[in-house]
Formats: sequence, structure tokens, C-alpha cells
Amino acid sequence: MADWELRPALPADVEAVAELRAVVLRPDLERLGRYDAQRVRQRLRDGFAPAHTWVIEVGGALAGCVALRPAKDAYWLEHFYLDPDLQGRGIGSGVLGSLLERCDGEGALVRLNVLRGSAARRLYEGHGFTVENEDEVDVFMVRHP
Repeated sequence: MADWELRPALPADVEAVAELRAVVLRPDLERLGRYDAQRVRQRLRDGFAPAHTWVIEVGGALAGCVALRPAKDAYWLEHFYLDPDLQGRGIGSGVLGSLLERCDGEGALVRLNVLRGSAARRLYEGHGFTVENEDEVDVFMVRHP
């Protein structure tokens, strides 16, 4: 039995999720020389779409979030953040597997981008994502159903 739950995001979740994003991305963004405390939060606020976002809860408390945004030819997996204290417990893998099952059921391609050097890349590769292209900051990945 999973020790996590997904619930639809609410507009009121935006600030908590923006703060979580800042905490989760800080080490990678600092390593890449791209951390800006205000920008990291504002980018989440600017792209937050509750209709396509779920909050990950553990013990009834916000532990993370994930978005699956529909696009013309695929879904984009975005804003996938998990509290660093909860990483390594299989929660991220369980959440990702659950979302990918839905996409596979629709025969849908899934795309994402991950920061270069991020440990999250291993999670994505373990779920069948492959590198499509990359630049100096991002690695763009794709997964076929």
C-alpha cells in the first residue's frame, strides 16, 4: 500500500509549491550557476496550472507536486518536486509510474526536461525515458508508450 496520495492541486497551493521548487532545485541550479531565489519561485507561479497539476501528500501534508500538461503531440511532465527529506523512499517512482500508466493507456508520448547533472535523470531513465537532445542547462527526454 502506498504511503502517498495524489490530490488535484488548488490555486491556493501555488506558494507552497513555489517554495518547494526553490528548495528542491537549489543545489542543481547553484551547481549550474543559475540560482536566483526570486526567479526560481516566479517561474513556478507563472507556469502553475492547477487543472493539470497534482499535489503529493504524505500523512496528509504536502510533500511534493507533479504536472502533466497536454500538448499537441504528447504530455509534458513538469514541476515534479518531492521534499528532499522524502526522496529515496520510492514515492517519486510510485507517482511517476502511476502517471505513466495513464499515458500508456492513451498511447501517449511523454516529454520532460531535467537539469543537467540532476539525480532525477536516473529516475526518468529507469522509467523508460531517453535523451532527445540537450543544451548547457537542460536535458530533454522522451518516453514512448
